[in-house]
Order: sequence, then C-alpha cells, then structure tokens
Amino acid sequence: MKKLCIGDRLQIQCYKHNGKIHRAWDEAVVLDIKKDYIVFGNNKTKVTEAEGSVWRTNEPAIMYFFKNKWFNIIAQLKKNGIYYYCNIASPFIIEDNTVKYIDYDLDLRIFPNGEYKILDQLEYQYHKKIMNYSNDLDFVVNNALEELIEFYKDGNTMFDSKINKKYHMVYEELNKDEINSNF
Repeated sequence: MKKLCIGDRLQIQCYKHNGKIHRAWDEAVVLDIKKDYIVFGNNKTKVTEAEGSVWRTNEPAIMYFFKNKWFNIIAQLKKNGIYYYCNIASPFIIEDNTVKYIDYDLDLRIFPNGEYKILDQLEYQYHKKIMNYSNDLDFVVNNALEELIEFYKDGNTMFDSKINKKYHMVYEELNKDEINSNF
C-alpha cells in the first residue's frame, strides 16, 4: 500500500457490527495527517445508502478519523454556523483506497450555540440486542461516548471553528488544483 499523502482522494465506507455495509461516501480528500488521526474534507459528495438510495451532502465537511479512539467527528460548515456530527464508531482502517469503520449507532450532535444532544439511543439498544454486542463492546461504546463528550468540553482542536475553516481553505485549494489538472 502506498503512503498516504495530503491531497489523496479516498472513499469512506461505514459498516454495521454484523459486517454489512451501512453507507458509503464517494469522496474524502486527505487534508492533514497527524500521529493519532487523519483529517479529511469533502463537499456535496455523493452518499450511497445500504438499500441503494443516493443523495448528496449539503455543505462542506471536515472529518476527523482516529487511529485509537472509538469515535469520529464531522464538522459541517453550514451557513448559520458549524454543526458537529460525531459517530461512536470503531477506529478506522484504510483498505483499497477506502476509509472503513464500524458504526455503533450512538451519535453526538453539537450545535453552533454549544449545546449538544445524544442521538439514536433506541437504535443502539435495538442493534445491541439483535447483533449480540458483548458486554465488553457495550462498555467500550459507552465509555467512548463519555470520552467524546469530555473531548468536546475540553475544547479539543476538532471543535475549533478557526481550525475547521482553515482546513476548509486547504480543501478548496486542493480542489482547485484537481479541477485545473483536469483541463
């Protein structure tokens, strides 16, 4: 596998615990590579759901995928502010030019005013039962949610609007280069 570089374009695939694909994004451009995580960006990218429906994202997104944390963070740069959609999920792997992870239902939605809400708790309970999540996995998932909330309250880099806007500028620059190279 070749070394990952800034500007590389990958896809993203989200799976469920049972190994079935849940959702796929057509584009994730590498914006930064840190020791513990990789930063990606996309905008109006095509998303394909497991049952086949297709839609496009509405706004630019900066995505943080962690090597050793059980969550990922998506900063959605909307006209009225930055919203964060955080998934409780397995650490990512990269395989066949694709970022892959397992989604564990629980999500944290953070609003521009700083308030947050835990989402999809019933979906988590349902999947925990039908997919037989172990007690160990349940512990890891719930700990990850607590860690994510603390991560947010501590004001980690991923939740800094200036940094996310800067990454968006990097994405725009890389996209401009990509568009120009196609002519």
